[in-house]
Amino acid sequence: MTQRITIDPITRLEGHGKIEIFLDDAGEVANTYFQVPELRGFEVFCIGRPAEDMPRITQRICGVCPEAHHIAATKALDDLFHVDPPSAAKKLRELFYSAFYCTDHTTHFYALGGPDFVVGPDAPAAERNVLGVIGKVGIEAGLKVINCRKTNHEVIKIIGGRVIHPAMGLPGGMSKAINEEERKTIEKVARDTVDFALWSLDLFDQIVLQNSGYVDLIVSEGYTQKTYYMGLVDENNHVNFYDGLVRVVDPDGSEFVKYAPHEYTEHIAEHVEPYSYLKYPYLKNVGWKGFVDGKDSGMYACTPLSRLNAADGMATPKAQEAYEKMYQTLGGKPVHHTLATHWARLVELLYAAERMVELATDPEITDPNVRTIPTETPTVGIGTVEAPRGTLTHHYETDENGLITRVNLIVGTTNNNAPITLSIKKAASALIHEGKVDDGILNMVEMAFRSYDPCLSCATHSLPGRMPLEVTVYDALGEVVDSRSQYVD
Repeated sequence: MTQRITIDPITRLEGHGKIEIFLDDAGEVANTYFQVPELRGFEVFCIGRPAEDMPRITQRICGVCPEAHHIAATKALDDLFHVDPPSAAKKLRELFYSAFYCTDHTTHFYALGGPDFVVGPDAPAAERNVLGVIGKVGIEAGLKVINCRKTNHEVIKIIGGRVIHPAMGLPGGMSKAINEEERKTIEKVARDTVDFALWSLDLFDQIVLQNSGYVDLIVSEGYTQKTYYMGLVDENNHVNFYDGLVRVVDPDGSEFVKYAPHEYTEHIAEHVEPYSYLKYPYLKNVGWKGFVDGKDSGMYACTPLSRLNAADGMATPKAQEAYEKMYQTLGGKPVHHTLATHWARLVELLYAAERMVELATDPEITDPNVRTIPTETPTVGIGTVEAPRGTLTHHYETDENGLITRVNLIVGTTNNNAPITLSIKKAASALIHEGKVDDGILNMVEMAFRSYDPCLSCATHSLPGRMPLEVTVYDALGEVVDSRSQYVD
């Protein structure tokens, strides 16, 4: 008889979800399901709103990364109103966004993903948290983590107006500039964050890389899958979080396509499954082949590791050194080991901090000219940034009065839905045998999705308000009594 194992709720992520694991008669994994029961209907209830409200509305999707939605929405408004912000405004936005990256990556590594390595994947559940991490590395280290988040949130407040849910983004630029005193404060935070990022990489080296058991776990088959990889790149094919072209490389690391954000519908399509509110994007020119990896599958990943795989390098010197060390250690590009995403996240933390220093010391950063007033009639606008969890696209259409008539959001976690599902199945299949399972094994299954840092509040959307759903009713004997479905292919 088929056995069923349920992990509900899954832990250390933003949002709500569960994992269902089904075993065959021999106790081996037959199938797994990553299910998300929540729905956020932003794509529907934004219709009819003034377009300029979108940066303030859409950031309420998520309390973890409102900055990502705020900037993507603001860039979409630039496009919608056909206006090019002044150079200082673009740099100020990117400075703000880099500070956000520092807070977000710090949070995930130390509070969400890090406990699995610092405390141990099979440690008691009550210890696998940020307090357990502090217990292992010491109070002083914990204070470093808290200070990094605190000071970078101060930068977010200086530029964005608020610590959470910023109010700075306008079509054509920013609501305000920064002065010299604020610039000096930001520069100090940036330099301190560079030191913190280097310290974090050293800590990773000591705790993870010098532990042969952890290295074996990272490179094990259960946490390895070969997909396409996506990320924004600059003109030199270096990682960029704020702007650039979307580059996709195949499982061998060769460039598959590079396109402008407004061309995304030519390359990305979305598949639905009846058991989840999530959609599953895939590469149109490869096609949906199910939850399988390889060159013939249109599945792609969008994570810190994916961004590094999709790029030719980092745009700052210390991050480039860390980038090179990671690939040398793991055998070259691309790296297909899902758990290596935690290492890539720290490389990106260092890049974001270095980029903050560059921008905070740019003579133009205090230029008071931070807005170009729109003068054209709004039409269609698309804005793309790299959210910490993956490529984030906001797509708006309006009438001649600037009222929203259509919204489409493809968020970072949505891009990763298919590889998350496959990662869970691979990990479960590698770890569960003869029906033997314990809390440590189940946590190691969760580690497969935790690498992606999923934000399920962001990811559960439907356009245009049609949610794929299938309901099956069984009687007491397990026989199907009735089945109803809507919007299922």
